[in-house]
Amino acid sequence: MNNLPLILKREFIARVRNRTFVVMTFLSPLIFVGMILLISWLATINSSDVKQVAVVDETGSFFEILKSSEEVNFLNYTDYKLEQAKDSVRSKELYGLLYIPGNTANSKLEESVQFYADESPNISVIRNIEKSIATKITNQNFKEQGLDIHKIEEARARVNIQIENFSGEKTSKMSTYIKMIFGGAAGYFLMMFIIIYGNMVMRSVIEEKSNRIIEIIISSVKPMQLMLGKILGTSFAGILQFFIWVLLGGILLTVITSIFGVNAQPPSMDAAEAMAGANQEQIQLILNDILKLPLLTLVVSFLIYFIGGYFLYSAIYAAIGAAVDSETDSQQFMLPVILPLMLGIYVGFFSVIENPHGTISTIFSMIPLTSPIVMLMRIPFGVPWWEVAISMLLLIASIVLVIWFAGKIYRIGILMYGKKPTYKELFKWLKY
Repeated sequence: MNNLPLILKREFIARVRNRTFVVMTFLSPLIFVGMILLISWLATINSSDVKQVAVVDETGSFFEILKSSEEVNFLNYTDYKLEQAKDSVRSKELYGLLYIPGNTANSKLEESVQFYADESPNISVIRNIEKSIATKITNQNFKEQGLDIHKIEEARARVNIQIENFSGEKTSKMSTYIKMIFGGAAGYFLMMFIIIYGNMVMRSVIEEKSNRIIEIIISSVKPMQLMLGKILGTSFAGILQFFIWVLLGGILLTVITSIFGVNAQPPSMDAAEAMAGANQEQIQLILNDILKLPLLTLVVSFLIYFIGGYFLYSAIYAAIGAAVDSETDSQQFMLPVILPLMLGIYVGFFSVIENPHGTISTIFSMIPLTSPIVMLMRIPFGVPWWEVAISMLLLIASIVLVIWFAGKIYRIGILMYGKKPTYKELFKWLKY
């Protein structure tokens, strides 16, 4: 393995000095911060667009309960006939027309209200209108049956369950969502990094093979050394790029948001209370839930699973690069590579969140092809150390096995030209 450090150094320098690598390293944080600012700006524009809704209320009792807001403004068109109101709404290009027929019993009115619009209306607008009308009709039904509405409201129970563990520590109702956000973000970013840097390895192999440089290199270097050197060299370049992204992204986000006054910080106390429907104590519980997360374990595990997942998939990418002559030819082999990563994401979001310690979640957090993603999503919910240890050991064992198989394909594939190999031929290469 004396040549391995030389190959590693060569690959690292070749990646780092590559013009595309340099440009994207410094341009990506700008694009990322720009996207955040663009989304914030578009959200501001979208929220400032007030929807004008005309209302024809033939009963004369519902328009008053339709409260205008920053999103919707209700206009009283009760003096118009229905067809006249339709023509006026079209000519003025209003958002829509709400029609509440008169001389209709409450039991039938529930199904008689109509909303006219050229485009499909926002579902939240429709739900708010339905809720207001339903509340009004319910109160009218109470009055018709001789029930006192005020007494009913006073007797209405409003249960607020307090969540507390057996040690006496209180937690918020948002605890599950907090864990889901941290775990989901870690798993998703891990998948993206594996795909990005794995493709870098594959392109490097294809480039040298298509330029016939590989024939000269292989005359003095063993194929296994060359493959490991490419994986390690590209991994170090990728890690360097990742840390530069984090550093520049944080600096740019801080500077630009302070200059343009865009609020990229967490929501204020009042905004957070409105979002969570909680008081100051509930917000404090949310902050405590974040602090109680195994953040150190999550960060360390992210690094370990990133390195492990990267080596596992990079070996596969290197084998694919050696087996084909161009990136176009590699597409037939990409689905089996991407599928486990996508499966890990779907299992994480649909199984881990529902039952992080269930059978499905546990099994997929042990399978090496999916464990880097699924286990990262499980860690915020609390995973026994021995499960994490078993998952990592299985991942390491799989890396050794996959690198051995990939080395066999790589040894033969790098000298094969002009023919797309089939899965059957790749299987034969493993026997040589």
